[in-house]
Amino acid sequence: MTEITRAPAGGMSRGLLSLLAVTCAVAVGNVYFPQAVSPLVAAGLGVSPDSAALVVTATQLGYTAGIFLLVPLGDRFPARRLVVTLLTVTGAALLAAACAPSLTYLAGASLLAGVATVVAQLVSPLAAGLAAPDRRGAVIGVLLSGSTGGMLLSRALAGVLGDRFGWRAPYLAAAAVALALAALLAFTLPRIAPGARRPYGRLLAEPLRLLLAEPELRRSAFYQATVFGAFSAVWTGVALLITGPEYGMGAGAAGTLALVGAATMVCTPLAGRLVDRRGPDRVNTVCLTGALAAAPVLAAGSLGGTAGLAALVAGTLLLDVAMQSGMTANSARVQALRADARARLTTAYMICAYLGGGAGSWLAARIHARAGWPGVCLLAAVLCALALARHLLHLARSRPAPPPGEAVPPSGEAAPPPGEAVPPPGETTPHPGEAAPPYRPRRSPRPGETPARRR
Repeated sequence: MTEITRAPAGGMSRGLLSLLAVTCAVAVGNVYFPQAVSPLVAAGLGVSPDSAALVVTATQLGYTAGIFLLVPLGDRFPARRLVVTLLTVTGAALLAAACAPSLTYLAGASLLAGVATVVAQLVSPLAAGLAAPDRRGAVIGVLLSGSTGGMLLSRALAGVLGDRFGWRAPYLAAAAVALALAALLAFTLPRIAPGARRPYGRLLAEPLRLLLAEPELRRSAFYQATVFGAFSAVWTGVALLITGPEYGMGAGAAGTLALVGAATMVCTPLAGRLVDRRGPDRVNTVCLTGALAAAPVLAAGSLGGTAGLAALVAGTLLLDVAMQSGMTANSARVQALRADARARLTTAYMICAYLGGGAGSWLAARIHARAGWPGVCLLAAVLCALALARHLLHLARSRPAPPPGEAVPPSGEAAPPPGEAVPPPGETTPHPGEAAPPYRPRRSPRPGETPARRR
């Protein structure tokens, strides 16, 4: 069947947008729900908790590899075929994980599921192409809201199912949802032909080339890498702080604290609408300032007790909203760069973001061992300050120059008030109380007459 090359004239319906948001939630949830059932896996397969954590690691490594290896294919293959295929592979891999007889088989199936469950990174460029340009930010905000919901709800649902029916039940439920969603999208997604016919090797190298060629991509990736690095550093340090002597809580308390991120499900669609109205730069200014302001609030968490816990809740909420809303602005800017390379742009952007997040977690664990929670908050403040400084420098450089012919007052001299005429060069304005010279219109030279010289 021949693929059509353009989106429907009416853009994207609300029903399709809701379905794509659910798809993002399911795909992202497959990466995070194994964290909730890792202790149950250890008990069920008779292995140590440290060994069972290999399942979580395998899923996350597979997800990172899938972003690099599969997301660029969104610019080569029809979107509907690729999304449906990957969801089907994800469902089959989760089904194999549910039936795994040992930890080795479970880790291998989890690795495959992680590689295939990158559908959310394919849906974003697909939706950006379907949406009208003046609604692109709002659409991306809704999709990010779905991803956040999947990340939060998948852990809770997996924990409930695992406690009631055993660790295999969450894998079976996730497999059923992925396969049902694949069947539904096979009849729902519009047929859109890809814009690139490049060999696979060139597609893999293209994200790096785009980073070198597109300044706006580099800028957006830098914002996200630094702020996501601060976000990851804070949440790595929060787990160590909560379970340390300051609070003495269990590991489940950190998971409960993470539920404050549910507020971003409401904020990211609002941020997307602001991007459409005001542009991504203004939203970035607010979000980067908010992320930096979260650091001193979080630092008060070292006080312990009720006051410290309240500071942690307020600080993590502010940082979560700032990070996710800023990601909405960055994604909208990236998706507007090149319509024929949106999947490769997404690949470059997301790889930079995850590299920043991994570096933030790694640094936070080591800084906490030496400087404690205040050191982690200082790290987050430095990362956010770097992003904000880069943004303010861009705003200063991109400030429009005055149009040609417009007089610019010398330094220290006030500009004339609006509506007041500016005298042409060589003429002066009368002092206050002095009569202005009479107006003498210039006579145009008659045919054959040489214009008189001005004295």
